[in-house]
Amino acid sequence: MVENQVKIDQLLQIIKNTFGMSGLNLLFSWLPMVFAIFLTEIKAVRFRKFIQTVTTLPNFISWVLVYSLAFSMFSSEGIINGLLKMFGFIDSPILFLQNSDHVWITMWMWSTWKALGWSAILYIAAIMGIDDSLYEAAHVDGATRMQIIWYVVLPSMLPTYFVLLMLQIASFLNNGLEQYFVFQNAFNKDTIQALDLYVYNLAMGGGSYSVSVAISMLKSLISVVLLFSVNKLSKLLRGESIV
Repeated sequence: MVENQVKIDQLLQIIKNTFGMSGLNLLFSWLPMVFAIFLTEIKAVRFRKFIQTVTTLPNFISWVLVYSLAFSMFSSEGIINGLLKMFGFIDSPILFLQNSDHVWITMWMWSTWKALGWSAILYIAAIMGIDDSLYEAAHVDGATRMQIIWYVVLPSMLPTYFVLLMLQIASFLNNGLEQYFVFQNAFNKDTIQALDLYVYNLAMGGGSYSVSVAISMLKSLISVVLLFSVNKLSKLLRGESIV
């Protein structure tokens, strides 16, 4: 009885982790759109291309290398702790990677850093597709740059945003595995385990293949239900479907 209660509590914590981390990604899903606007507003072409390249490259770096970077910067002997000690801010190292208090936020920050530039590409394409006559009409009406962004650029980007948002809602339970797998340790295991990582640990670590398969099938079924639900919602609100 006690063992069953422990398993239930663990599963509830994993669902909480999954909803928390997916919820953060959903809450800040507008960031790539804003970043795309920021990029297109940079008038210096070379500088704009430099920023776009630098922010897009992390997408092609594996999570193992990302963790290596994080370890070199935030481990007890890493660069950040070294600088803090050098300037007298701390006496003993801060265990950034072992801290379980802010795991959801740190995971969101790393995933945002890795995917922001790449995610902005679709929005940049949407901006490039805006009819020049809209800009000309706005200039004739005496619109400021911020007014052009608000009344011309944003409305033209919203269809792309809504489609990507709905697809993100449909994959709400699919947090991925690799990121959480490389960042997990004995100290943050309870708060970093999302559903995909839990299924992997259950199968590979606990040998419960049947349970992990059942959870995976249920997760896939929920994802399909979410996809058709947001598709129906899109038809009702926008008059357009995504599938």
